[in-house]
Amino acid sequence: MAPLLKRLLRPETTLAAFGRREGRREASQGTDPGAAVRVRFAPSPTGFLHLGGLRTALYNYIFAKKHQGSFVLRLEDTDQTRLVLGAAENIEDMLEWAGIRPDESPRRGGPAGPYQQSQRLALYAQATEALLQSGAAYPCFCSPQRLELLKKEALRSHQTPRYDNRCRNLSRAQVAQKLAQDPKPAIRFRLEEEAPAFQDLVYGWSRHEVASVEGDPVILKSDGFPTYHLACVVDDHHMGISHVLRGSEWLVSTSKHLLLYKALGWQPPHFAHLPLLLNRDGSKLSKRQGDIFLEHFVAAGFLPDALLDIITNCGSGFAENQMGRTLPELVTQFDLTRITCHSALLDLEKLPEFNRLHLCRMVNSETQRRQLVGRLQALVEEAFGSQLQDRHVLHPAYLERIILLRQGHICRLQDLVSPAYSYLWTRPAVDRAQLDATSEKVDVIAKHVLGLLERSGMSLTQEVLNGELKKLSEGLEGIKHSNVMRLLRVALSGQPVSARTPCG
Repeated sequence: MAPLLKRLLRPETTLAAFGRREGRREASQGTDPGAAVRVRFAPSPTGFLHLGGLRTALYNYIFAKKHQGSFVLRLEDTDQTRLVLGAAENIEDMLEWAGIRPDESPRRGGPAGPYQQSQRLALYAQATEALLQSGAAYPCFCSPQRLELLKKEALRSHQTPRYDNRCRNLSRAQVAQKLAQDPKPAIRFRLEEEAPAFQDLVYGWSRHEVASVEGDPVILKSDGFPTYHLACVVDDHHMGISHVLRGSEWLVSTSKHLLLYKALGWQPPHFAHLPLLLNRDGSKLSKRQGDIFLEHFVAAGFLPDALLDIITNCGSGFAENQMGRTLPELVTQFDLTRITCHSALLDLEKLPEFNRLHLCRMVNSETQRRQLVGRLQALVEEAFGSQLQDRHVLHPAYLERIILLRQGHICRLQDLVSPAYSYLWTRPAVDRAQLDATSEKVDVIAKHVLGLLERSGMSLTQEVLNGELKKLSEGLEGIKHSNVMRLLRVALSGQPVSARTPCG
C-alpha cells in the first residue's frame, strides 16, 4: 500500500489508466450486469450454515431459476480472525444437501472466480487506488487506541460511536510525512452529505443519510483486506450480479454502497432486502441456538424439502400459504413482488408435520421409495446391528412393506428404528407375567390363535386375518375382541399400546 500511496502523490497517475485496466478485466470475465439475472449468496465462513442463511440462499436460488438465471456462491472470508475451520466446506455441503446447488462456487468454479474474497485482494486494491486518485478515499493514520477512546467517549456521552473524520483533510505533505512513519494505513471512504435515494424491490423507495449519522468508513484495512462495504461492491460488479437479495439488516448500508458505486463509476444492481426470519416468539434466531444449524436437521432425519417448505411457508413471496410444496413448485410459484416487509415467524414445532407430508410424497414415488428402503436398511443396521436374530428383516421387500404400512403414521424414517418399533427388527422379550397381566385367558386365546395360524390352505392377508380374528373372538365366551388384540399386541411387540409418534 505504501508504494501505491506514494504514486498517488504524483500527478501523472490518472484515473483513466485505471479505467482501461478495469475494462480489460471485465472483457475477459464477460460480465454484463444487464445481460441476464445473476444473484449471489455471500455468507461469511465464521460459522456453519443455519436456517437464516438457508432462507436467504433459497430466495436467491428460486429467483434465479424463475428467470433462467445463475445462482452464485461467494465466500466472504476477509475477516481472517473469525474464520471457523470447516465452515466453508460445510456451507457448500449443506446447500447441495438442500438441493439448491450453486451454478458457480469455490468448489464448482466458474467464469467470475475466484469465489473466495481472500483470493481477490488485487481487485480491492485496484478499486481503492481509483478512489484514492479521485479523492473519494483517503489514508487514515489513527491508531486503534485513539479509535477506542473515541468509541468510549461517545458511549459515555450516550451518543452513537462514529469516526470524527480526523484524517479526511490532511494535506499532501502531511500524508507523505505520515507515510514515512506508517507505510500501511487504513483507507477510508469519503461519505457525501447527500446519499442517493434508491428503490428497494421489497421496501420501496429509501434514502439513508449515512454521512450525518456515521463517520467515513474504513474500506481497506492496513493488512490489505477489504471491509464488507468495499468487497461486496467490487465483487458484485465484477461478477455481473444483477440483483442483490440479502437480509434487511443491510438496508441502511445500501446508501453507502450506492455512494461507492457512484464514486467508482459503476452501475449498481437492483436491491431486494428480505425481512428477518425470527423465532415463533419474535426473538432473533441466534447461532447460540444449536438447533438452527442445518447439520442438526440432517442428523435428526428431516428431509431437505420439508425445511425449504417451512421456511417459505412462514414468510412471503407466494400467492397463498400451503404445505407440501417441492422445490420445483417453489420456483414456479415464487413472486418477488409478493414479499412483504413483515418479519417471518418460524414455528419449528410444525416441522414434523411438514416432514410427514414430504415423506408420504416420497413413499408414493416408486423411485424415491427405493431410496427410502436403502436409507432404512442403513438405519436398522446402525440401530440394531448384532442384535438382529433374523437378517431377513433387511430384505428390501420387507423394508418396503414396513414403509408402505406406516406411511402417514411416522414423521421421519428414523421413527421406524425408535424403541416403539423395535419389534419390527428384533424379537421382543415378553415374560409370562406380562401376558397374565394383559388377560386372564392367555392359554385359551393362544391355543385358538395358534390353531388359526396352523390352518392349511389359508392365505392370511391383512383383511382376511382381521376377519378371522373377529370370528375367533366371537367364539370365545366371555372374552372381548379388544382383549384378544391387546394380548396379541403385547406378545408380538412387547408394547402394551400401539406405537405412536408425534405425527401418528
